[in-house]
Amino acid sequence: MSRTQPQPAAAPAAAGWTTLTFVYLALAIVGLIGTWTWNIQAIMAASDFIGDWTMSGPAVSSLTTDLLVVAIAGSVFIIVEARRLGMRAGWAYVVLGLVTAFAFTFPLFLAMRERRLVRGR
Repeated sequence: MSRTQPQPAAAPAAAGWTTLTFVYLALAIVGLIGTWTWNIQAIMAASDFIGDWTMSGPAVSSLTTDLLVVAIAGSVFIIVEARRLGMRAGWAYVVLGLVTAFAFTFPLFLAMRERRLVRGR
């Protein structure tokens, strides 16, 4: 009778670096570069940043409101989900979003969340 060695359990992708993690990180990079390309132009032109957001017509105001509501909902999700998963400093993603761009920090949080979920399996 032949005895086979037990095979080790398949390790989760090395430390949680899955394809989905890299997709989220790519989106974070696009969000950071995309928003800051425009932010730098606004700063260089010394434009009224908040005024441009809110007073440049109904379409811009609609988009601003849409993105603001999504950012608030996403911020709540980040804080709740970080606590649920035992991730430290979930609040830091929200603060960083105010300083950089939520289009950067939300996908960054999703990437770190994915790593946490994969490592926890």
